[in-house]
Amino acid sequence: MRVEVYSDGACRGNPGPGGWAATLQYGDHFRELSGAEAATTNNRMELMAVISALEALTRPMSVLVHTDSEYVRRGITEWLASWKARDWRTADKKPVKNRDLWERLDAAASRHEVEWRWVKGHSGVPGNERVDQLANAAIDALRDGRVVG
Repeated sequence: MRVEVYSDGACRGNPGPGGWAATLQYGDHFRELSGAEAATTNNRMELMAVISALEALTRPMSVLVHTDSEYVRRGITEWLASWKARDWRTADKKPVKNRDLWERLDAAASRHEVEWRWVKGHSGVPGNERVDQLANAAIDALRDGRVVG
């Protein structure tokens, strides 16, 4: 059995206020996580959603991550090894954006056996729709001065 994760990030303006959310399901156990930041980018929120889900797991697990972010999926499965080999530089020798979060995601993912699956956003996939709602609700809560998470 494995943990099934859905993750999403949202931003109103880019940069602007942003929110992230993740759901974790393991058998009959289900958990929702979310948070927000006042000034951020959509890519940072997409990363925070996955990081938060993986860091919430208290022991090494088999995990299936569903994300609508090609940036996250391709970054972790295709680009990360090259960035690290080039001392956190892109192919055109520029510093990797969001390095702090990529390092955190790399550490969190290395504790688990993770399969990364891309899903089309806003296409009616229930898990993806739920995390989109939660991420946007986190932005609303931040705007309204309510506690999120």
